[in-house]
Amino acid sequence: MSSRPLPCTLDDVHIPNHPSNFRDALRAEGSPPIILDGGLGTHLADRGNDVTGHLWSAQILMDRPEEVRAAHQDFFAAGAQVATTCSYQVSFDGLVQVGSSEDFETMLRTSVVLARDASTADTAVAPRWVAASVGPYGAGPGAGTEYDGAYDLAATELAAWHRERLEILADAGADFIIFETVPSLAEVEALTFLAKDLELPAILSVTVRTDERGQIVLGDGTDLGVAAKIVQESGVWAGIGVNCCPVPLAVAALQILGEETDLPLSAYPNSGETWDHEARVWVPGTEGNDLPGSVPALVAAGARLIGGCCQVTPEQITRVREAIQLG
Repeated sequence: MSSRPLPCTLDDVHIPNHPSNFRDALRAEGSPPIILDGGLGTHLADRGNDVTGHLWSAQILMDRPEEVRAAHQDFFAAGAQVATTCSYQVSFDGLVQVGSSEDFETMLRTSVVLARDASTADTAVAPRWVAASVGPYGAGPGAGTEYDGAYDLAATELAAWHRERLEILADAGADFIIFETVPSLAEVEALTFLAKDLELPAILSVTVRTDERGQIVLGDGTDLGVAAKIVQESGVWAGIGVNCCPVPLAVAALQILGEETDLPLSAYPNSGETWDHEARVWVPGTEGNDLPGSVPALVAAGARLIGGCCQVTPEQITRVREAIQLG
């Protein structure tokens, strides 16, 4: 059992009647890109929270929900238009390992409520949206394999693993679903199968790397163009993009996605540092990864959503906003 109770029960959770206009905004011709938030987990750490445990940022959702709300508010104040919920690491399997499986549904719904509360905490003029985050299998029982997709599971097995969490989040009052850091073709296929039954818009965000031939591939080595064709032909996705990769790689990946699909594109690269999941520390990455300075290149590559992933701070999101405003 967790040492601290959750702040609410399912009876307490308010599911707002909030019809989403996100899909229209995403496709609005001539409008500037929508600004995503930055790295929620790493910002929670910057705020003094310990996210080094088994549940990562989900531990803060469980123990200090007010901190999650405040972190969302920090990003909104910085200029973000989207709050990505603190549900990336919330899985039934993960909660079983810490003796808190009974909190599974409440935590998922609470993550959406906290993001929605933060979105309405002031009188902002610009529209704000809530994206329900669905992390990959690798962020749950896959034990850090979200970067290489070494799951050894079929698409049908992955679909079964994701289904309950997705059903809960889709019913929790978010504006859209974002599947994050997806590293394998099998998981792309599984999520595409599940996305066809969603009433909410769904964005697929994959993680990519460069292989030994210099080609851009998913974490499991699948050519990015192959995955993009599956997404395009399915007709179920509202958008596709990349996250948790270096900025130059994100720009190059968007160019490929733009060639293979006619979908709105998203990009939220990291700060350039990389996560060593065995040592559980951030290690220095490569130079040339300034996210705000790369906004023109991302826009030119077709990005309709731009934000940041790990280690991207509210200050950087402010600079992204300023770069977008400069056009």
